[in-house]
Amino acid sequence: MDVIRSAPTAGVLLMLWGCSAIQLPGFRTAADPDSVPKAALPVAPKSAPPLLELVPSDLQPVAPDQIARCSRLLDLSEELDKPADPTNFGERESRDVWGRPLNGSPQVIVLHETVIGEQATVDLFQTSHPEDADQVSYHMLIARDGSRLRIVPDNNRAYGSGMSAFGDATQRREPGRVGSINNIALHVSLVSPVDGRDDRGSHSGYTPAQYRNLAGQVLLWQARHGIPLTRLTTHQAVDRSRSRYDPRSFRWDRFMPLYQQAVRLCGLERFDNGQAGL
Repeated sequence: MDVIRSAPTAGVLLMLWGCSAIQLPGFRTAADPDSVPKAALPVAPKSAPPLLELVPSDLQPVAPDQIARCSRLLDLSEELDKPADPTNFGERESRDVWGRPLNGSPQVIVLHETVIGEQATVDLFQTSHPEDADQVSYHMLIARDGSRLRIVPDNNRAYGSGMSAFGDATQRREPGRVGSINNIALHVSLVSPVDGRDDRGSHSGYTPAQYRNLAGQVLLWQARHGIPLTRLTTHQAVDRSRSRYDPRSFRWDRFMPLYQQAVRLCGLERFDNGQAGL
């Protein structure tokens, strides 16, 4: 389910850009006695992989009425419901097969691009994929006109990053499965321009409306789930298959001024607390 390969029905699945993965501060492992008291360590067979998790954020979620007010101030249009087929998403899991607790709350925001057109992407997600290798989805698409298309609810696990880790943090929930961050991630994808529907290294880029509404969506997710800006990243940065490079032509210098404007407008300066894009 979380292993993503090329879907034969689409001809091409989603490729990605970002910066190279680096070791980030703020990780702890259940195998590290300096970070977790011994009594708190879960009991698991010696064959179980180390349980790596992100340290909980100090940021507290914002009240729902404040989030609604922020959305109005940002003049974001209503989300358009384009639900994925049930085969293309799952539940956020609270335990692995060894019985150890997993944190399944959203903690990381991952940026993607579609590589194919808007309708083709929606059709792909709404097509039943019984085979694990073909299952794919994001929580949200940002269309070329800035429209926000809701694909998977936040409280479900979208299949946006197969073999993936945020720094060293990843979850292997059962034997034989690769590590993935899907259980703790929110995935948002920008619809690619016509000249980006191939595997070239770059294209003409994303529209001002996409950058503007992406900035607003990122801030709303941060406020709703208490996610630091340092946990906004790209598919390329979290990918461990070394095959994803999206969003290929993303410009942080175009995104950040719009994001900071949204932060000031909503009075949520505490969420602009570091450098994104790692």
